[in-house]
Amino acid sequence: MSAHAPLPTSTDAPAQAPLPVDHLRFHRPHAHLAPAFGTDRFALRAEAFARFFGTPLFLGTQTVVVVLWIAINLLGATTFDPYPFILLNLAFSLQAAYAAPLILLAQTRQATRDKAHAEADAEHREALAVANEQRQSIAAQNAAQLLELLEQNTRLTAQTRELAARLEALTVEIHQRFVAPAGQA
Repeated sequence: MSAHAPLPTSTDAPAQAPLPVDHLRFHRPHAHLAPAFGTDRFALRAEAFARFFGTPLFLGTQTVVVVLWIAINLLGATTFDPYPFILLNLAFSLQAAYAAPLILLAQTRQATRDKAHAEADAEHREALAVANEQRQSIAAQNAAQLLELLEQNTRLTAQTRELAARLEALTVEIHQRFVAPAGQA
C-alpha cells in the first residue's frame, strides 16, 4: 500500500450473515422422529411397561408371586396348579410372549432417538467447525491488516525522521545565512 492509499477496513470483506444458533435444540423433543407405534398413548405405555421389566421392583415382585404360588400349591392350601405347575409355566410363557415384543419396541424407539441425537450432534459439530473456520479466516485477515499497518507505520516513521533531518538541515542553513552575516556586520 502507498502512503496515501486508504487503510483496509473490516467492511472491505464480503459480509456473511451469522448462522442462527439454537441453544435449546438439545432440550426440545425431536418432532421429526417417527417411532414404531407413534407417540400415541399405547406406544408410550408399552415402552414404559417394557422398561419396567428390568427394574428391581419387577424382579422382586415376580419372585414373591412365584414363591407364594408354589408355597400355596405345595402346602395344600389350594390345588389350582399342582406340582408340575403347568399354569405357572403358561403364565411365564404368556409373559415372555408379550415382554419380548415390548422390549424390542422400546429398543427400536431408543435406537431411533439415539440416531436423531447423533445426527443433531454431527450437525452441531459441523456448525462449530464452520464457525471456527470463519473465526480463523477473520483472524488471518486481521493479522494481515495489522502487518500492513505496522509496515505503513514503519514507512511513516522513516519519512518523519527524514523530514525532521531535512528540517534541521534547513534550519541550520537558514541560521548560517541570516544570523551569521548579521553577527559579522
